[in-house]
Amino acid sequence: MLNCLVTGGAGFIGSQLVESLLRRGASVTVLDSFDPFYSPAAKRSNLLAASLFPTFRLIEADICDPTALERLAEPYDCIVHLAAKAGVQPSISDPVGYQQVNVTGTQNLLEYARRRRVRQFVFASSSSVYGVNANTPWSESDHMLLPVSPYAGSKINGEILGRVYSHLYGIRFIALRLFTVYGPRQRPDLAIRKFVDLILTNRPIKLFGDGSTTRDYTFVEDIVNGIIAAMQCQSFCYEAVNLGNGRPVTLMETVRAIETSLGIKAKLEFLPEQSGDVPQTCADISKAQSLLGYEPLTRFSDGIKHYVDWHRSHLVAPLRAADERMRTLSAQR
Repeated sequence: MLNCLVTGGAGFIGSQLVESLLRRGASVTVLDSFDPFYSPAAKRSNLLAASLFPTFRLIEADICDPTALERLAEPYDCIVHLAAKAGVQPSISDPVGYQQVNVTGTQNLLEYARRRRVRQFVFASSSSVYGVNANTPWSESDHMLLPVSPYAGSKINGEILGRVYSHLYGIRFIALRLFTVYGPRQRPDLAIRKFVDLILTNRPIKLFGDGSTTRDYTFVEDIVNGIIAAMQCQSFCYEAVNLGNGRPVTLMETVRAIETSLGIKAKLEFLPEQSGDVPQTCADISKAQSLLGYEPLTRFSDGIKHYVDWHRSHLVAPLRAADERMRTLSAQR
């Protein structure tokens, strides 16, 4: 039975990976600091289903604290490193913080893997490492990385550290360059969740640019399957691999898909483009297909519907129930 450590396992992608691994019979330790970048309570609720499994363990600790990692005494078969300071725009105002967590934190985990002889290390990198590269679809064989944000730079540095530790210490390291993941449990700062919330509350969506920018949206379930395939693959020493969908969607197409799923028209407000954002992302996924057997199956319209259903049942319905309770109490008084 696979025994694995998942950092950032209480987050959007991590919690769904953890549940999938537990259902497959793995033993999973989650290491998470419950950083207040967004609600720690929401992250804890992400782990409710996982906590019912006897093979689940939670350690609340910070990857930037090497002494805290010593509490991880088990000989793990694999580390999946998802913990990070996330987001392009926040990194512009806090470049030092992003370097500390995303680079130093990654080195701390690689040091732990070296000392404990963990042989498989899966690292969540990002499509942002390609930056403003106009040569799409972006391929791992294109070594011209043109990052335009501290977040992207920190992910490149994580990949470089992985290559060094793979070469010197025999750690099998795979950097998965994730392309705009969306789906249930999505962070509140990400576009699709923000757009749904704004439309439902009759507020305008602020669109930066003319709506023609494109993103290679990839449904979270497809990403989870790709991560698990990377955990099991042993035909490499070091690899960087795209996990995307290969079918970019424009910003306006994204808004229209959400409108269709909600049955509500959006109010739009157009603003100048933001620094740090890239005009397009598009993944060449042929390497993931050949190396990992990766195949994204979720159509964008279906993925949007899955997300909207989750949003309504997990975010809107509880608020409405709480509002009704407050109205009842007020009437009784």
